[in-house]
Amino acid sequence: MVSWLLRGVVMTAVHVVARILLGIAVVQSPLHSTAWKTIAVAAVVFIALVWGGFDGIRDARAHPDPDDYDDLTIRWLKAGVFAGLFSCLICWILGTIGVQGISESSFFIEIIAGGSFIALLIFFPAFFGASIGRWLTRRDQRKEQRRLDDESNRETSDRDDDTAVIERTDDRRVANSGADPA
Repeated sequence: MVSWLLRGVVMTAVHVVARILLGIAVVQSPLHSTAWKTIAVAAVVFIALVWGGFDGIRDARAHPDPDDYDDLTIRWLKAGVFAGLFSCLICWILGTIGVQGISESSFFIEIIAGGSFIALLIFFPAFFGASIGRWLTRRDQRKEQRRLDDESNRETSDRDDDTAVIERTDDRRVANSGADPA
């Protein structure tokens, strides 16, 4: 399965489940609808953010050179558009056949406005997560490279110090023997 399609299908399922649970919660407790909506949106955002972060970490580890990175932007944009369109279509159908609290909008409003909102709700956190994941991995790689460079420099300076001690000892031997050191 294409990687953006996998992400799109999973995020569609996440959004549909969130809307169904939101519909149930709002019907049961309408005075707390703002809190339930916030939780539903936060869940979708959190899952996209974390998954995007894992993508960024995995991509940065696979490609140490930033010029070789995969195009996670388009991958998550396609996934967001897919999830936006299909989750809104599914929720509109469920709302039409009788699941209360899911959809009150017309088909075109649901698909255009809802689909766009969901696409951006998935794309931006995933893109941000991928950027943070890549940045964290590059930071760790730079730290490791500095540590290796410092160890290499210490080994080189230790060898230079040992060589200098041997040269000084040889100079003293030559000086004590009365021979010309050159």
